[in-house]
Amino acid sequence: MGLRGSKKANDAPARKPRVTPSSAKRAIGVAKLVTPVVAPLALQAAAATRDRWDRLRAQRLGIDVDRLPEFTGKGAALHVRVSGLATSVGELRARHPEESAYAETTERRLTDLAGAVRAAEQMPAGRRRDAHRSVSTELDTLERDLLTRLGLPAS
Repeated sequence: MGLRGSKKANDAPARKPRVTPSSAKRAIGVAKLVTPVVAPLALQAAAATRDRWDRLRAQRLGIDVDRLPEFTGKGAALHVRVSGLATSVGELRARHPEESAYAETTERRLTDLAGAVRAAEQMPAGRRRDAHRSVSTELDTLERDLLTRLGLPAS
């Protein structure tokens, strides 16, 4: 047998402590000098990052950044679609009074769909995805119908 495993714990040289009173005082002194310079820069960087993130989310949803707080959660994109469709139905009602019956039933349906999206927020992931898929399919149908009533080709 070799000498490799024969060293004992007592034979190891004594280690110096990592933090000594003088190194702690030095670190505190450096922190006192650096913190007033670094803290505002860090806050500014965090604010800029948050602003960039909010702009990206708003762009993905297709809304203004100012309206972002209205649409939160896993169903935010569906809420945006419901809101946009409700606005379009209101415009249809204003332009074509003969379509008021359609507008009334569609607005009721949109209210129900918005409620379904809100309820889905509390569901387990699998059920929530199924509910969102169902709401999305229904919104696709309502959008095609609205485009047809507005005289636009629905693709």
